[in-house]
Amino acid sequence: MPRKIVLVVSLAAGVVAAVVTNIAFSAKEAEVARAKRAINERYGTIDAVVFYADVPAGTVLSEDDLGKLRLPALGLRGQAVENSAYRDVLGRKLLAAHKRGEVLFWSDVEGGDPSAKGISADIKKNMRAVSVNCSGAASVSGMVRPNDHVDVIGTFDFDGAAGRRDFVTCTMLQNVLVLATGSETAKGRDRTAGLRQQYSTVTLEVTPREAEMLAFAEQLKGRIVLSLRNRGDTSYEKELPKVDFEKIRSEIEELNLKRQSQRLAVR
Repeated sequence: MPRKIVLVVSLAAGVVAAVVTNIAFSAKEAEVARAKRAINERYGTIDAVVFYADVPAGTVLSEDDLGKLRLPALGLRGQAVENSAYRDVLGRKLLAAHKRGEVLFWSDVEGGDPSAKGISADIKKNMRAVSVNCSGAASVSGMVRPNDHVDVIGTFDFDGAAGRRDFVTCTMLQNVLVLATGSETAKGRDRTAGLRQQYSTVTLEVTPREAEMLAFAEQLKGRIVLSLRNRGDTSYEKELPKVDFEKIRSEIEELNLKRQSQRLAVR
């Protein structure tokens, strides 16, 4: 008999504990719901663009990558891409990798927010915008455009031995983002669609140290040329040599043979 009493008491205690726990959870859920409603009422909500799946950096965004989710606007409005601007990010390159369910921010998209004023909103944190004199053939016959990626090549003229003028060419920077050509930015491209804009300067996104190098190079007797890259090419060449006349004369045949062999291998 006492054993049955103990069993009944234990079961009753278990039921009471379960009821108390359920009440506590319900109270907590209600508290969270109230807090969420208060935030939504105070700050509102937005339909933010989020990722359907894990997406690596460099991906050209498509409809398969993105969805929408209603979220509190606190900390997101003006920074996150809203569903109303969904079409504005399709076909643009993703600058940083994202996980499934994460929110897409304008700072993650190449070219930034097309509605923002000025170019400063497009410059990534810890980077700088620097304009260099570069037009005509030096900018691939003026075909370099905002959001393209280029290598920056410098040719410098200086006084050599015995009063002789010497020239040297070197690749200064590789895979650099073009922010603007002349006054044209990525934001203004749709408004001037189909028109070839003439320009004499190209604005590049670089690090502070690279900005100093470009500023110094502009002061030397020389010329800066841009080499246009394929949008999907993120390769980096190590130990590119300086080039002068002797370098060309000694290696031009080898370089031509190598290029021809690569073309044949592709076929």
